[in-house]
Amino acid sequence: MYAVIETGGKQYRVEVGTELEVELLEVTPGDAITLDRVLLVADGDKAAIGRPIVENASVAAQVVRQTRGEKLINFKYGPKTRRRVKKGHRQELTVLRISDIVLDGRSAAADAAKAIEAKLTERQRLEDAARRQAEADAQLAAKLKPAATSKVESAAAPDAKSAPKTKTAPRAAAAPKAKAAPRASAAAPETSAEKPKRTRAAKKDE
Repeated sequence: MYAVIETGGKQYRVEVGTELEVELLEVTPGDAITLDRVLLVADGDKAAIGRPIVENASVAAQVVRQTRGEKLINFKYGPKTRRRVKKGHRQELTVLRISDIVLDGRSAAADAAKAIEAKLTERQRLEDAARRQAEADAQLAAKLKPAATSKVESAAAPDAKSAPKTKTAPRAAAAPKAKAAPRASAAAPETSAEKPKRTRAAKKDE
């Protein structure tokens, strides 16, 4: 549900929880005020349009604080007259938070609270169902665990009679390794039994 209100010569579209800045009102922070100039109230496909205001409709708001808007510059210039006028202005504002919209006794805040409560109830219901399912799964797992453990133990330890023993053949003795002959040295020493070298006769000796 939303509404269109008028205050300070301006129109604003508001919902429950909306914060808006309006022209300065003679109120103090923390006060609760009621805005009676409601031009339109819409709820889904239904809408009530005022001529100029909607009957039996009101908007409740909470005063948050008093503030000032941004600084605006007003500059006037007169050509050929050496006239220059510069002024600054900051508008005084009041910050409001919309707390409720009422039309023909129906409250938007009450509807929103009911919706939140229903959502929380649905969430709580789902959480309870999930908790019950987890408890049932834990109980089932606890029941199945002993049976699974016994099956594993029986498979790991078979009956001694059913498993015949097999004789293992003795290992053959390894044959002794033959000693390798020593390698001949690459450069064997010369012996005295070698033949003497033949000398070559020169021409002068003939």
